[in-house]
Amino acid sequence: MGKMTKKIGAISDLIRLDKQYGTLLVLSPALWSLFIASGGTPTTKHLSIFVLGAFLMRSAGCVINDIADRGFDPHVERTRSRPLADGRLRVREAAVVFLLLCALSFALVVQLNTYTVALSVGGVLLAALYPFVKRVSNLPQAVLGAAFGWGAVMAWSAVHESVGFVAVLLFVANIFWALGYDTVYALMDIEDDKRIGVKSAAILFGARVYTAVALLYLAFFAVLAVVGLLSALGALYFAGLALGCILLLWSLKRVKERPTRKRAFNGFLTNAAVGMLILACIIIDMNL
Repeated sequence: MGKMTKKIGAISDLIRLDKQYGTLLVLSPALWSLFIASGGTPTTKHLSIFVLGAFLMRSAGCVINDIADRGFDPHVERTRSRPLADGRLRVREAAVVFLLLCALSFALVVQLNTYTVALSVGGVLLAALYPFVKRVSNLPQAVLGAAFGWGAVMAWSAVHESVGFVAVLLFVANIFWALGYDTVYALMDIEDDKRIGVKSAAILFGARVYTAVALLYLAFFAVLAVVGLLSALGALYFAGLALGCILLLWSLKRVKERPTRKRAFNGFLTNAAVGMLILACIIIDMNL
């Protein structure tokens, strides 16, 4: 029993069960799209599928990321205690977990229309591609944003059996957003990444990293403003965007003032809260 308990604990760490801020970042664009596409009242079925699907696919993304990074993680302070890095799990055990998570995700998505099932293949490919992009590109965060934003495309398709322009805009907005927040996240590992040869936007932007992130955040909110106009959202939504923008720029300023790992992590976490803030404003605005 002791060995089994340790394995369960290692799997829990592998999928970041106690760290669900990543799930919120996956869930946010999907639910923004779902509520707008549904006129503010999605079905319980759609809501349940996308909430649970976000958890499963984010968990699967963590697993494939750790499999890909198992040679790097032991050399990075923040990641050296991950289950594959410290030997608590073997690669084949992690691969089984990944396949199980993908199977559960597919069991959910097949309950949607055929068009959305076909689109789901793109989401899986993007999630699997991201961990390997950092070997060849300084902008792997763009692929992360595409993977996290794919839920917005699928949610719209689940309602309308097509991909509307608003869904495309939400997808694009999420790429800007992820480029911003994951660059802040990458600041925690920037010295280790330079030493071991991992590429990131934080390294690419260099001394201009804070200006670059601020511009990415502004682009994110600008696209969401267009979404609001096209979707006839009201004052509450735009007030939420303004507040969210202020919060992200303020958190970025705090990181710049004292660029510690803790400040960078807190700046990253602010994004999860802002995603939920925007969702709350959409829901309330569309149901007033």
